[in-house]
Amino acid sequence: MKGRIFGSWEGKPLDAALAACRDLVEDTDFPTVKRWRQGGGKVAGHFQVYFPEELVHAAGLLPFKVRGAPLEPADADSHFGSYLCSILKTSLQAALSRNVELDLFVSHPICDAARNLAAIWGRNFDYPCQILYLPQNPTSRHSAEYLRGEYERLLRAVEALAGRKVAQDDLRRSIAVFNENRALLRELYDLKREAPWQVSAEDAYCLVSAGGLIPREEHNDLLRAVLPRLRERASKPQDRTRVVFEGAYCEQPPLDLVRMLGRTCYVVDDDFLIGLRYLTEDVDAGPEPLLDLAQAYLDRSTYSPVQHDDRKPKERMLLERVKQAGADAVIVAAAKMCEPGLEEQVAYTAALDEKRIPFFVTEFEENMTSFEQLETQVETFLENLMFA
Repeated sequence: MKGRIFGSWEGKPLDAALAACRDLVEDTDFPTVKRWRQGGGKVAGHFQVYFPEELVHAAGLLPFKVRGAPLEPADADSHFGSYLCSILKTSLQAALSRNVELDLFVSHPICDAARNLAAIWGRNFDYPCQILYLPQNPTSRHSAEYLRGEYERLLRAVEALAGRKVAQDDLRRSIAVFNENRALLRELYDLKREAPWQVSAEDAYCLVSAGGLIPREEHNDLLRAVLPRLRERASKPQDRTRVVFEGAYCEQPPLDLVRMLGRTCYVVDDDFLIGLRYLTEDVDAGPEPLLDLAQAYLDRSTYSPVQHDDRKPKERMLLERVKQAGADAVIVAAAKMCEPGLEEQVAYTAALDEKRIPFFVTEFEENMTSFEQLETQVETFLENLMFA
């Protein structure tokens, strides 16, 4: 694949560049994926939460973050039970309706519902559908070697699709590209925490989200160009409550919900699309890059309700996130019908209550279109904090 697949932001003023990112993220036809395929490229779709995208990038494929879409699951509904989260249905719907076409699909058994997703996908498409089994006991001394083996198994499927072997140097180059991407995303979140008036909640979300729709080299170029201009913006701080949003690790809230929050408070940290930022530090690129990637997942990663690691109690990690962000309150959200998310709400709110940190509990669904009632509830919550 030669040439850019997302160039509409280039040469534009900052606001126009950010608008191009918003348009891309809201487009359910996934135009960048179509352009990649039209140029002869192949696409590897991977479901939430974390996936080592370096494996498919090293083979010359486009890693595509399967994150659902605001679509009516007219065709997909019949493939699932009624009481399941929306993201499973809309992800399959996007593929069944040819809004997005893949050459490989990878899922993870992150919950009872998602563990069957690859099998359902495989019955409806003739391209390979794989399951990546991340370690259930990450503290075991055998976990790193086990995960290296899983990555190697998956890499063989990627190589078969690409029609070539992936060399160690290919993996090292990809790790370097993604290390730069991780550093740029950390810089974006530093800006959110330090000066949230410089970047709106929706613009920050779209800048992250674009990374799952375009090659990482293009994403790096975008972030390198935009971040300095965001810092130089002539914006003034307002008297707003600083809030952490927790609960969007898998299904994503509608962008209109993120916009609404941006109108009422400063979202100084969150777990939006956390899989694209899951590794918190650079990955080594030594003699065994697959082992380096495995070790990074185990030892240098953040948290989510679907990873169970005694070294990273999720309640403690949330409290640390609140402290590091200098947040005044937390919005503890969960996608409707999401069992892991709803279960963690209980633990999160208990920990916040013990530390006397104000919190607001809510649910969302990616297809929701009315936000007036929720906006009123959030505004009331924030006003009570300001005048308490």
